[in-house]
Amino acid sequence: MAEQANSKSNVQDRLSVLRQLIRSSESSTQDELCKELRTKKFDVTQSTVSRDLRRIGAVKMTNAEGEVMYRLPEDHQPLPPHLSHDLGGLITSMQANESMIVLHTTPGSASLVARHIDSLRSTIGILGTIAGDDTIFVVPASVRNITAAIQKIKEEF
Repeated sequence: MAEQANSKSNVQDRLSVLRQLIRSSESSTQDELCKELRTKKFDVTQSTVSRDLRRIGAVKMTNAEGEVMYRLPEDHQPLPPHLSHDLGGLITSMQANESMIVLHTTPGSASLVARHIDSLRSTIGILGTIAGDDTIFVVPASVRNITAAIQKIKEEF
């Protein structure tokens, strides 16, 4: 039982250090994070880091310089106005059916574009977005207003 508590304590310590590493470094791969954790005396594999990243909600995002790196949800800041106007160039296509809007972006850009769309949720009339690497699903607040939501997204970008 004490061994199990120690194991849970080790996991919590590792997650805490992982959060610190993400906030203080520009790590863009799980292998880089593995190496950094190993220097802190944690015996980890890439699959352990992958699970830990999911646990803490870390996501890959593209910064203003176009570099991809891990970030934590609470680290997401609103986009500066000058950057939000440049996001249109990251969208390569937009399609919709009767219930959903799908945007395709340049590789690695979907999270950044989706974040901006989410920040305009009430203005655009959507419930939210789901972003992959280069694809965003946009769920309208009402399927009756999907055309208006598409138009507002086009106007924004």
